[in-house]
Amino acid sequence: MTTGADSGFAELEQALRRGRRARSGERETAAAQAAARLSARIATEGLADITYAPVDSPFGTLLAAATGRGLVRLAFPEEDADTTLEGLARRISPRIVEAPASLERVRRELDEYFAGARRAFELPQDWTLMSAFAHKVLRATCEIPYGGVSSYAEVAAEAGSPRGSRAAGNALGSNPLPIVVPCHRVLRSGGNLGGYGGGLERKRWLLELEGAL
Repeated sequence: MTTGADSGFAELEQALRRGRRARSGERETAAAQAAARLSARIATEGLADITYAPVDSPFGTLLAAATGRGLVRLAFPEEDADTTLEGLARRISPRIVEAPASLERVRRELDEYFAGARRAFELPQDWTLMSAFAHKVLRATCEIPYGGVSSYAEVAAEAGSPRGSRAAGNALGSNPLPIVVPCHRVLRSGGNLGGYGGGLERKRWLLELEGAL
């Protein structure tokens, strides 16, 4: 049985094929316009399982992706966009469209945070990509206040694994929602920055923004 989602994505593919058959001078514009219109329609009608959009930041363009539950992935500029989207297609759903309007709240709250006007994110989040242990570690991480820091050992203990500092570090390093879930606030014992999936310079930048350094 064909669903509305299947029909919408089939129509999108047909529009792209028509664009490819257009005269060379018109091809790119026709395909882009058709894809944009149909992507917007698919997102508006709720036919896509995942929507995504680029989001500006002080250190480059991030890739934000959301499901009906909320923000599910925030990728740093050096992460390949195609690889990120392919991972989402495998783990959640292949029904993915670019729809900037659906990520407007994410963009707004990130802008406010980077401007120093927001101390906590209120946007809905989807933690589907996190393991059960990572879920506990990152929940504990969310309890660290703006401007504060914690250690890997403390976060591991809060997650119910007092000797699991290394495992906690791995969970923090694979955080699919960096910045929003503030894994940058976790340091090594003694105050050393430790690691960070987005790079230590970016971690330092975020901590300085929050006044923690």
